[in-house]
Amino acid sequence: MKAPFLSLIGAGPGDPELITLKAVRVLGQADVVLYDALVNPALLDHAPPQAIRQYVGKRCGRHSLPQEEINRLIVEMAQQYGHVVRLKGGDPFVFGRAVEEIITAQQHHIGVTVIPGISSATAVPASQMIPVTSRGVAESFWVTTGTTCSGQLSGDIALAAQSTATVVILMGMHHLGYILQIFIDHGKQYTPAAIIQEGTTPQARIVTGTVSDIHLRAQQAGIGHPAIIVIGDVVSLHLQV
Repeated sequence: MKAPFLSLIGAGPGDPELITLKAVRVLGQADVVLYDALVNPALLDHAPPQAIRQYVGKRCGRHSLPQEEINRLIVEMAQQYGHVVRLKGGDPFVFGRAVEEIITAQQHHIGVTVIPGISSATAVPASQMIPVTSRGVAESFWVTTGTTCSGQLSGDIALAAQSTATVVILMGMHHLGYILQIFIDHGKQYTPAAIIQEGTTPQARIVTGTVSDIHLRAQQAGIGHPAIIVIGDVVSLHLQV
């Protein structure tokens, strides 16, 4: 019997080459791979041929498995097969619910390691030549979720809208109209904005504008999930590079 173990691995923002060497090495030692919706399927080729591969994806509020069931599956698979790799899009500690899975593993005396990944919060804007900070333009940035675990709009967005920082909003397309109205209410209607769909992949699409017109532009362009929202003066640099 192999000792049960859990590796939480960040798969990066979508491009299969944007994964760390360490992540590839550990993935190659997996007995079981539990992977999410935003994980590029090409990354599964790094796992051993005999490894069990099971999709447990989450996208746009629709879960193939409730988190409690994923937690149960981690314990069951680790105890039965040994090394479970939990492959998560982006970075496990950026809206990845990794802490819940770590606590579950520890409660069952299963060892855990975390291998950070490249977060879409910075990589996706970068892939479109949009920095989240730039000297003289933005000296800091916010990363917030657009949708809380209860499905509601995050209250942090109203705080971010009062800042001069770049604001990067993940999982916010469902509440896009409400989010933009908050920025408008804080006098940011002319602030540059961008929405990037499927960033870092060959299917990547971007629409730019201002807070006041980006919703209409996104609708006209057919931009949808998965996408991130970037609001701030740095978006204007997209056309200058």
